[in-house]
Amino acid sequence: MMRDKKDKPWKAEYREKLVSADEAVSHIRSGQRIVFSHAAGESLVLSDALVRNRALFENVEIVHMVAMGEAKYCEPGIEIHFRHNSFFLGASTRKAAKEGRADVTPVYFSEVPELFRTTLPVDAVFLNLSPPDEHGYCSFGISVDYSKPAAMEAELVIAQINPSMPRTLGDSFIHISDIDYIVEADTPLIELPPAGISEVERAIGKNCASLIEDGDTLQLGIGAIPDAVLGFLKEKKDLGIHSEMISDGIVELYEGGVITNRRKSLHAGKSIVTFLMGTRRLYDFADNNPAVELHPVDYVNDPYVIAQNERLVSVNSCVQVDLMGQVVSASVGRRQISGVGGQVDFVRGANMSRGGKSIMAMPSTAAEGRISKIVPVIGEGAAVTTNRYDADYIVTEYGAARLKGESLRNRAKKLIRIAHPDFRRMLAEEYEKRFREAWSDDE
Repeated sequence: MMRDKKDKPWKAEYREKLVSADEAVSHIRSGQRIVFSHAAGESLVLSDALVRNRALFENVEIVHMVAMGEAKYCEPGIEIHFRHNSFFLGASTRKAAKEGRADVTPVYFSEVPELFRTTLPVDAVFLNLSPPDEHGYCSFGISVDYSKPAAMEAELVIAQINPSMPRTLGDSFIHISDIDYIVEADTPLIELPPAGISEVERAIGKNCASLIEDGDTLQLGIGAIPDAVLGFLKEKKDLGIHSEMISDGIVELYEGGVITNRRKSLHAGKSIVTFLMGTRRLYDFADNNPAVELHPVDYVNDPYVIAQNERLVSVNSCVQVDLMGQVVSASVGRRQISGVGGQVDFVRGANMSRGGKSIMAMPSTAAEGRISKIVPVIGEGAAVTTNRYDADYIVTEYGAARLKGESLRNRAKKLIRIAHPDFRRMLAEEYEKRFREAWSDDE
């Protein structure tokens, strides 16, 4: 909870709050709910101390989105102490969810702070912050997203003060007086190196980039396809950024004068994001950089805020699309693999943006070409992420299909034409049964 600023100088207060990581986590109580900072912003010093002292706790709920660390609190045999509640599964937490040792809560990224104010009240929050400035304010650094809202609601705020954390600007600060226990530790931040880009992903990136025009404002995710898109934007001019996150590929476009933000209709001159995930190059670029601002996710990902950016182009990835345009991104059949994240936030924001475009990009096949990702119907038990009413552009290595405003019959035609050639006949047979007309590959 926000405290009233104390009269004593903040440096004295800082010293009084200094403890070891083991002492800090000893103030957690069984049955409480702890929120960890998101993704690369997680304090491994504090989460490791919690696991190390697990004998002190029973039934502690650990809540966060994607985990980039080892997630030792999800290991078998530890469930009497901790129960993970994930908003977005990652590599280190999928197994625990599959085996029933962790929970998954569906929620739009933009709505996570509201959960902390209502349905999921926060007992404690673990933060990873920059050192305080001369006024006693620490920056949330690379994870503002739900981390700042959680800190504002938590009964107990425990923070690692980490000189390796960049001082990012925007609505990204917390005062020493709002922290209960401080652990000093200079530890490297979690990094995510750029993904290798295949020829298929390169072709997808080129097709996506063909839909982006000079002066557009972009939202891009992370991974090979977004990185591939960035590689084809080097000849563009005056691009802007309003995105839930950015990664290393953005830095090169800044340095090359491609990203200027000068033509943005909201926050002109600024890249607006809610978290960072990349390598030290990205983190150093954002450090104390007035051109990059981080804000809480209930602002950055609010579709009404997104829509205030004219010509907002959103690029997201998915795992399956059916012939009606239903998009599956977070599950493979009944198996949950990730979460909705900010996909729908930005799909809807882009759809409301004047001149905006929403792009779903994916390879046409999976399993080394044995499975088509464009299908007659979505897999049994799969959950639709972006519904057919919101779907706009679908892109594969074979082209782009715009679905917005098209009939179901025309949607099916367009999607079949960007499917892998090995599966077009199968999809055409479904088309003929469904629409009672012979398939023709002619435009």
